[in-house]
Amino acid sequence: MRLSQAGIGKTRLENIDKLYPAQDILSQSGQIVQYGTGIYAYNNIPLKLKQKIENIIREELSRCGCVEIELPTLQPRDMWDASGRWHKYVDSGTMLTINTNKGEYCLAPTAEEAVVEFAKKKLKSYKDLPTILFQIGEKYRNEIRTRGFLLRGKSFPMMDAYSFNKSEEELVQSYEQIKQAYLNIFKRLGLPVVPVVADNGAIGGKKSEEFMVLSDIGEDNVLYDENTGTALNTEILERENYEEYLKTEYGITDITRLSPRKAIELGHIFQLGQSYSKTMNANYMDFDGTLKPFYMGCYGIGVSRTLATIYERSIIRDKNGKPDGISLPTDLAPYFLQIIPKSNIPAKVEEAEDLYAIMKKKGIGVILDDRKDATIGSSIKDCKLLGTPYMVILGDKVKPGELEIECTKTGKKITVPKQKLIDIVSREEVQTEIIDCEKLNER
Repeated sequence: MRLSQAGIGKTRLENIDKLYPAQDILSQSGQIVQYGTGIYAYNNIPLKLKQKIENIIREELSRCGCVEIELPTLQPRDMWDASGRWHKYVDSGTMLTINTNKGEYCLAPTAEEAVVEFAKKKLKSYKDLPTILFQIGEKYRNEIRTRGFLLRGKSFPMMDAYSFNKSEEELVQSYEQIKQAYLNIFKRLGLPVVPVVADNGAIGGKKSEEFMVLSDIGEDNVLYDENTGTALNTEILERENYEEYLKTEYGITDITRLSPRKAIELGHIFQLGQSYSKTMNANYMDFDGTLKPFYMGCYGIGVSRTLATIYERSIIRDKNGKPDGISLPTDLAPYFLQIIPKSNIPAKVEEAEDLYAIMKKKGIGVILDDRKDATIGSSIKDCKLLGTPYMVILGDKVKPGELEIECTKTGKKITVPKQKLIDIVSREEVQTEIIDCEKLNER
């Protein structure tokens, strides 16, 4: 990518948000653009990172046999009336509705009703089960309390999956299968999630767990035992029978050793049972010729919330502890290198163009700062705002055929022959592990 074509100008950061510095940097640098409260557009780099997150989700879910579909986000009222949830969502103010000459519609806040209608037409027989369907698409909720930029918005991309099973035992198997897939997904994303015992809330059903990252910027309150990894959302304690519920469903008999922590919820999984299939008359033909309602599970991951969490965990700070920029993880960053030539030296500009062409040919994510009026200093600052893990600086102090490389995460610099850098970044390992400048120098 050429910065001259990316719509990213020079940025001077002012009054960076103390709770969400990375996302405020995204906003001030034009990488996310706010259209209204809780409504954002994505510029190239966060968009590409979002797509990487989505692809990792797709890969892990497909690996465990899930099937991707796409459901409409504009949905008619009648199927919400069938589930009995239309008035619940409307009365709470959560659902965004539309009146037309053909009736009432909503912008989907979730997809249980739509996927049940889909399954009724496709999953007719016990031979079709078990099946897990998933999609990644936009959701709409009239959140009264938007907060944390992308962490809680009115419009947001989400992965939601649904399992259809013949029995409760088979449902539990699907539930555990998705739980492991979630652990794999978040491990690949570098996010140390904790499965948290949770309340099912408006979704309904029997048992559920949230996947959370412990963080002071989180809005959820959890009780956590760092020795055993046991965690529960404090909302559970509002249930009248919470002690029995914890013992029966999760085997938790003592919560006195759990300590309060703040956390960010990234995913949630539910055992729904037959609540939706019964109310919406969703049945399959069993082997004995009788119609039986599906046992269902429901599973979600907030894609934009995951994106925001990765950014906030990637903040870099100056020697005084103030936010100084972003350095994305090497294996997730859409662009691995940012090439910064001294724009008033034609030989350096030509060398930068040559290196840019080589990197692109080798399939390396690379940014060329080809802005004519940019100084070395301002370009270095902008590189840190964009989150690029490494920058290559072509200044007047660097000899011909040599490159100065800086790791934006650590600030370490080395000078290496141009061919050495080309050889190193051609290796697959560069895309799968963080390589500091000392290691580069050793090679």
